[in-house]
Amino acid sequence: MWPLSSIFFLFVVLSCSGFLSLCVIVISLSLSLSLLQMFLAAMCFVYFAKAFQGSYMKSSITQIERRFDIPSSLIGFIDGSFEIGNLFVIAFVSYFGAKLHRPRLIGAGCLIMAMGSFITAAPHFFQGLYKYETTISYFSASNGTESILPCLTSGKCEKAASSSLWLCVFLGNMLRGVGETPVMPLGLSYLDDFSRAENTALYMALIQTMGIMGPMFGFMLGSFCALRGHRSSGLRLPKDSRWVGAWRLGFLLTGGVMLLAGIPFWFLPKSLPKQGETETVKKSNVVEGEQEHFIPDNNKHSNAPNTPAPVSMAALAKDFLPSLKKLFSNTIYIILIITTIIQVNGFIGLMTFQPKYMEQTYGHSASRAIFLIGVSNLPALALGIVTGGFIMKKFKLNILGASKFCITASLLTFSALLVQYFLQCDNSQVAGLTVSYQGAPEVSYQQNTLISQCNMACSCSLKHWDPICAASNGLTYASPCLAGCQTSTGVGKEMVFHNCTCIGDSPFPYANMSAVLGQCPRKSDCDYMFKFYMAVTIIGSFFPACAATPGYIILLRSINPELKSLALGVHILLIRTLGGIPPAIYFGALIDRTCLKWGTKQCGGRGACRIYDSIAFRLVNLQWHFQNHFYMNC
Repeated sequence: MWPLSSIFFLFVVLSCSGFLSLCVIVISLSLSLSLLQMFLAAMCFVYFAKAFQGSYMKSSITQIERRFDIPSSLIGFIDGSFEIGNLFVIAFVSYFGAKLHRPRLIGAGCLIMAMGSFITAAPHFFQGLYKYETTISYFSASNGTESILPCLTSGKCEKAASSSLWLCVFLGNMLRGVGETPVMPLGLSYLDDFSRAENTALYMALIQTMGIMGPMFGFMLGSFCALRGHRSSGLRLPKDSRWVGAWRLGFLLTGGVMLLAGIPFWFLPKSLPKQGETETVKKSNVVEGEQEHFIPDNNKHSNAPNTPAPVSMAALAKDFLPSLKKLFSNTIYIILIITTIIQVNGFIGLMTFQPKYMEQTYGHSASRAIFLIGVSNLPALALGIVTGGFIMKKFKLNILGASKFCITASLLTFSALLVQYFLQCDNSQVAGLTVSYQGAPEVSYQQNTLISQCNMACSCSLKHWDPICAASNGLTYASPCLAGCQTSTGVGKEMVFHNCTCIGDSPFPYANMSAVLGQCPRKSDCDYMFKFYMAVTIIGSFFPACAATPGYIILLRSINPELKSLALGVHILLIRTLGGIPPAIYFGALIDRTCLKWGTKQCGGRGACRIYDSIAFRLVNLQWHFQNHFYMNC
């Protein structure tokens, strides 16, 4: 059963979402707002909902990885299934959808995205309770002391029936990608077709800002759910690398919000009168004059889609390949695609594994890392998007000015990433993995270094991860057995281990030979360094966000109006294919190479990674982003 607080939180968010959805319709009608303004409000809400849904998926990556005992490379593949689903239909939806009822297609997409979230949460209802790996076996003595029997095993090999249920998460995330397909190309082209040219940048900035608000709530929801592990799991430490929170709760909630977000689009018409059409004939000529310099000659002579003539599906299909040829003859469009792919590679890698990076490098729990991203980095993104849209409108930047602005923002982002190279913390001190049993720094990827003279006679398992902390020497031991402990007192997170012979081998000969459950905390200077890291990441989030709106304006103004939806759709198609799917997979594979200790499944086999070489992890992370920004600036 879920705690009362969780049920109340679910009720409040769904109620607020339903209220917002109804407000979009009722207020627009009661205040006689234009249909374009109603569409803008609905787009803001659906951008919030899809960002809320997508960011919660990102925040749950670590929880899903641990729940299904899978490596980072596979969780990267699951995360990339969203782009795979988008890839299947984006080109056709963008082209054919532009000729059909665009608002209703967006509403149908919202319904599919909601179904995807519900399917993602489904494995929880078909699998048993989460059982984390442990080597602790004990019996109670008459005096209340519990003697550990580390060499005993559970004896039973229970093949987990849920071992392949991660496929449901893959399928649900892929359906989300299919449903998200019509939102951006059809929604933004619809807005651009029927709004004033000078208002387009501001409208897009508003939509993208609401889209950034979604991740703020998504990451805070992820933090909320990550703190709520199942009570019957027996694990009580959220900082433990085996901890799994109530990840399924968030998917049910975000699915409900998305279902409500699609309601307004079913009440909107197929087309609208051009905003201020009688007042902006001269101004539109100015925009068309600017486009003449960037649209190839063979694309110039065509009519805008203000009053599309009825056409058959066969005619549309016949015109598809010639339209693609016109599109790819535009040099500006090709350059935009290449630079965006490089930029998205770095962004996807960062957002997918940043909570894990903060957890492994700076010693924070997954819940705290997710929360800090939601309340610090994402507001900086929102402010950057608004700033970019404001600068475009205030200074009336043309395509050339917007391009210079984007290049400047990219260089500033590269500088902020360069500073992160110097913000490092030492590895967590784990005997046999990052330091020797005598406390000397010694990183080892070999499991046999966990064996020492002090625990050689214990016949300890090297496969499991049951960390304990010796407060007297500050070292973490992989398990009570590997620390040479003989007895323990207390239960749960209050458990204390005594007579640990390996603690006596430390540089402190008179150290207390007792240890407590869990890893030792990082050094105090690591918390100090983490504050600088967060400040730099906030700055590094602000500058690229400033270039988001100018980038869209460059895209829209450098292509033929009738190819607008197709151009946005193909743009998303290539970004999803080359910028969205590969980075999460091969960046996850690079992270796997820095793993020092892998978990073990119930019946053997490698599970999820428990601890990483944080120095190697940091170098992989920085090298990844330096490479992407270097090629983009070139």
